[in-house]
Amino acid sequence: MRELPEEIEQYRDRKWHREESLRVETAADVEAMVEDLGFCLGLTDVRKDLPSVYIAVCGRRDAHMPRNVQKDYEASKAWVLKDEVVARGKVYYGKLVKGNSMFLAPRMIPVFNAIWGISKKAEKDELSKNARKVLKVLRKEWDMATSDLREACGFAVKADLTKAIDELQKKMKVVPQEVLYVPKFTYIWTLAEARFPEELSVKMPRDEAVRELARCYLQMCGMTLLGDMSRKFGFYRWESGRANHQLVDEGFADRLATGVYKVAEIV
Repeated sequence: MRELPEEIEQYRDRKWHREESLRVETAADVEAMVEDLGFCLGLTDVRKDLPSVYIAVCGRRDAHMPRNVQKDYEASKAWVLKDEVVARGKVYYGKLVKGNSMFLAPRMIPVFNAIWGISKKAEKDELSKNARKVLKVLRKEWDMATSDLREACGFAVKADLTKAIDELQKKMKVVPQEVLYVPKFTYIWTLAEARFPEELSVKMPRDEAVRELARCYLQMCGMTLLGDMSRKFGFYRWESGRANHQLVDEGFADRLATGVYKVAEIV
């Protein structure tokens, strides 16, 4: 059972803004969509099989990112909206699960942090030397442009900073605060805890976080098939299965077949 019923596709059309009448036009529209979904991707298309800002800008099921994004109206608009939402700072943005750039509603920040984040105590053992260098500088300076941060860390090679920033984003330690284009293109980086101190201070057991992520994922999809959650988030099958079984026990979800779950009430 790999194909989804048309009822579920239509449900996703509404939730993921895959209809022309539901296309996002403003940063506020994007923020409202993120709040409704819980999380979404940034500039990805239909091939990721998850909602994204780009798909919502296109307002259709078959949204494919073109090769030449600079000359494509929809891709350019999605990029501009992404930058505006980042600057507004109302929802979380960073390169998170499997290297995907994602937007998170504030309520989902504790969930993702409980699964992929690390404590300050664990930084010495779990972060690379270069990542700790970046973190040390940002904790002193609070925010810095990419080139200034590279210089302050003493990195001769640009890739060293890029790799360290990606590592820190995945661990929910650092986020982009703003994107500047004048006098040259650069990101301004800051500490995640500086932008979302309350959300990142919430402690949540991993099993509870996985269950809440399963709830959010099923709610946004309407139905999930065998192995979907494990593939999307890198969980063991047993961990995804346990979370979904808990949702069934609550009455939130129905189990239709092995590994196939559906929201109990499709609205």
